[in-house]
Amino acid sequence: MYLDTSVISARFDERNPERKSLTESFFAEKGNFETFISEITVAEIERTPDIELRSKMKDAVAQFSLLALTDDVERVASEYIRYDAVPAGYPEDAYHIAIAAINEIDCLLSWNFRHIVRRKTRDRVRRVNTLNNLRQIEIMTPAELL
Repeated sequence: MYLDTSVISARFDERNPERKSLTESFFAEKGNFETFISEITVAEIERTPDIELRSKMKDAVAQFSLLALTDDVERVASEYIRYDAVPAGYPEDAYHIAIAAINEIDCLLSWNFRHIVRRKTRDRVRRVNTLNNLRQIEIMTPAELL
């Protein structure tokens, strides 16, 4: 299971109680999954302006395995952008997907409906992964998993 930053931040987001509750439910079950984050997740957390929130997010991911940003990840992320799976202005979203694909993670969890959890992205990621002989990954929200 790969978590993008939106899942980590949703755990502490009081503005959306339903999403927070669903995310908490996932975190209560996370022991059933091998859970990964990436250098991109860590960098996005570090850019969180609210110091208290940043600290909570860092604590929440401390026990997760960390995946690196590699040349292969950058290459595949560029393909996702080229095939318009992810808009060019959001390369970090493409990196999240590419890191999961390159590391053969079964599922990427996200609450990012604008660029990640949407039919167009799922379809085009499948296409790029097929063209690059990569294993297919599931892209879904924590709610879909539970």
